Order: sequence, then C-alpha cells, then structure tokens
Amino acid sequence: RLFHQHRKTFAPLNFSDYEAISRCEQEVPEYFNFASDVLDKWSQIEKERKGPSNPALWWINGKGDEIKWSFEELGFLSQKAANVLSGPCSLQRGDRVLVSLPRIPEWWLLNVACMRTGVIIIPGSTQLTAQDICYRLLASKAKCIITTDVLAPAVDSVASKCQFLKTKLIVSESSRAEWLNFTDLL
Repeated sequence: RLFHQHRKTFAPLNFSDYEAISRCEQEVPEYFNFASDVLDKWSQIEKERKGPSNPALWWINGKGDEIKWSFEELGFLSQKAANVLSGPCSLQRGDRVLVSLPRIPEWWLLNVACMRTGVIIIPGSTQLTAQDICYRLLASKAKCIITTDVLAPAVDSVASKCQFLKTKLIVSESSRAEWLNFTDLL
C-alpha cells in the first residue's frame, strides 16, 4: 500500500525520506507497530548520534521528582516490560489486559509493551469501583489486570466472578498475595 497522493498531514513530517512519501514512492508497511517501526527507529538514530538527544519521556510528579528516559532507554525498558507480559503473565498476541494506573512512567511503559507484543490494552481510570472493574473484566474477557495498591483490594473482591482473569499484576514497591509484582519482574 502506498500513501495517497493527496493525503494532508496536520503536523510537519520529520523524516529524511519526506520526498519519497510525497512522490508516493514510500510504502506503508502492511502491519504497522509503533514500538518497532517508530520507537526503535528513533532509538537507533539516537544510538548513531544522528538525531537530537531529547528525552522520549520526561515525567515529573507533584513533588518535583522526575524521570527522563531517552528513546534507547524507553525502547529497552518497553522490551523488558513486553517480556514480563509474555513471560510470567503468559499473555499472547490478541489477549486483552485491563490497565488501571495513574499516569506514572509505568503506564507509558506498559502501553508500549502491549504494542510490542500485540496485546490489546484496555485503559481504565483509577476511579473505578469494584463493580466497574468486574463489568470491564467480564465484558472484555481480559486475561490480566494491571493496577496499583489502591485498586488491588477492589480487584480481589471481584476476581472470583471473572472466569477469564488469569493474572493480576501490581505496580508497587510492596508485594501482595496472589499478585505478580511488575517492579520485581522488570
């Protein structure tokens, strides 16, 4: 498939092959994966020092603590997170995972990891109740849920009703019975 000749872009393209795209010579991959087709490309450019060394992720919490990840670091960490999803969590392409996390760095990391593995991410607010969680797990047939200490008790209260739920992954500094700890596994 080729880009359409009259395709309008709303943001300036920042590729070295802009001319090939405008002449409809650049092919679009049949199966596009943001993690490998964009993030890994930027990581490679960063490694070769061909591009600016701007952070891929710059996160600052309300206390002023910050995390900066380069494209190379984000790529590497997302590959490790993808290994957690496909290894200990036993998730495969097409499986669904409910992710109910605040906007912490792990939220972005797990989003990219899901893209890498082909796992379907179902984002959920951190304000979900136990009933909301149960409904979403049953309706989506999610095999895994990823959350923090705050929602873990609500998940535990409905997990027995959710026959498709196989894995519970917690993003926490502490461990919890019957939960895999994302930080430890990463």
